Amino acid sequence: MTPIRPPSFPRDLAEATAASGQAEAFRQGVLLALLAAAIAVAAPLRAEPDARPVPGPRHERPVGTPQAIGAVHTLRQIPEACTRLEGVFTGEPGQPYRMRAVPSAPNCQPRARYVAAAQAAPTQAGGWILDDLVRVPDAGCPSRQAAVQVWRKPGAAAPERDGQGQTRVYLDEARRRAATGGAGAPALPQFTAILELKGGSGCR
Repeated sequence: MTPIRPPSFPRDLAEATAASGQAEAFRQGVLLALLAAAIAVAAPLRAEPDARPVPGPRHERPVGTPQAIGAVHTLRQIPEACTRLEGVFTGEPGQPYRMRAVPSAPNCQPRARYVAAAQAAPTQAGGWILDDLVRVPDAGCPSRQAAVQVWRKPGAAAPERDGQGQTRVYLDEARRRAATGGAGAPALPQFTAILELKGGSGCR
């Protein structure tokens, strides 16, 4: 007959306590790992608004040739709007640089409109795209630059082409749109330009 071993309560209690401690340590380790993963995911999301780069122009040209005072020069051709942007260093303290938009050719048929910056007030939120950045130094003061931002706003979708691949506007339809103030006509793309004078604090 096998003798019955009396229970060893101290040893069983120690083993149970050790097993409970290991389970608690494992649970805490899992919680710490989940907390570290959550922090790692949340940190980039929290920093995203500040770390997001500001979009630059689609085309950024090299710095242009320095221009002398009074020398009128072309900044940018906008063939879609039949417009040329030209500028000049004036030598006047109140307005050292002047820019204007002039027609590029008398027979040009515009496919876009040029709008003055004050009227357009271009912003990315308003659907405008910073298309180009043109920089021209002052020959008499190279640290002074005229920086011109050219903005573009896409228009509506182009009309469908016919069987010959051509876009046609029929006379009757054009007259109808003209009589209704252009209602129903697709919106044309728009261009505008903003002038900013940089540097030249020590120039006369």
